[in-house]
Amino acid sequence: MDRHIAFGRLRNFRDLGGYRGFEGRTLRWGRLYRSDALSKMDDADWARFTELGVKTVIDLRYPWEIERAGRVREYHGLTYHNLSVEHRPYQQASLGPDVATGPFLAGKYAEVAQDGVVELRQALDVIAAEDNAPVVFHCASGKDRTGLLAALVLTLLDVPDEVVVEDFVLTELATPGLVADITARMGVAPTWPGYGRAPAEVMTLFLAWAREEHGSLRGYAEKQLGIDDAYVARLRATLLEP
Repeated sequence: MDRHIAFGRLRNFRDLGGYRGFEGRTLRWGRLYRSDALSKMDDADWARFTELGVKTVIDLRYPWEIERAGRVREYHGLTYHNLSVEHRPYQQASLGPDVATGPFLAGKYAEVAQDGVVELRQALDVIAAEDNAPVVFHCASGKDRTGLLAALVLTLLDVPDEVVVEDFVLTELATPGLVADITARMGVAPTWPGYGRAPAEVMTLFLAWAREEHGSLRGYAEKQLGIDDAYVARLRATLLEP
């Protein structure tokens, strides 16, 4: 199925609905979206966006990224949260061609998982609240910080690891557009061949790190984010079909 929702300027906006989780129940369509930076929307995109009835936006970028590129437009009834989960800035576009995509990005995800425990928990709290839906969470490309949060949510819903990886890899469909965006902004193409890429190896290695360090990504959420069974039940009640 095609999860990507067509926009003119957004490259990586998609619905997380339809994935089968706990007891075979599916994630509701139109409840939770992931995206690249919503500040890229033009007027036509904005009209399409408002049709979705989004009530809550979680922006995972640094405040300085928002100052540089802007944030989602405001409208009545929309609640905005800036929860910067990454604490160690780096520039992907300028990395050298010798940097291996899978191990490098998986290592960065592990950093975010360790550094961003407060913000990741806050983001999950927003998503778990029934009254906040529909929710969109995003970063710059909708791939790394967004991919980590998506993996957490899907895992807590009991979506299998292989499906979590498959969802991550869907960003590959947006890679050409993401590369075009950064090239237009910088005036030069990225030097790193891994820019905008989302090979399965990245998420596979990150999930392996979670298993080695915490028993599983669910174990990470329990130990580091304070997620217990009652919390998981509430998240499932909000997002899964009855």
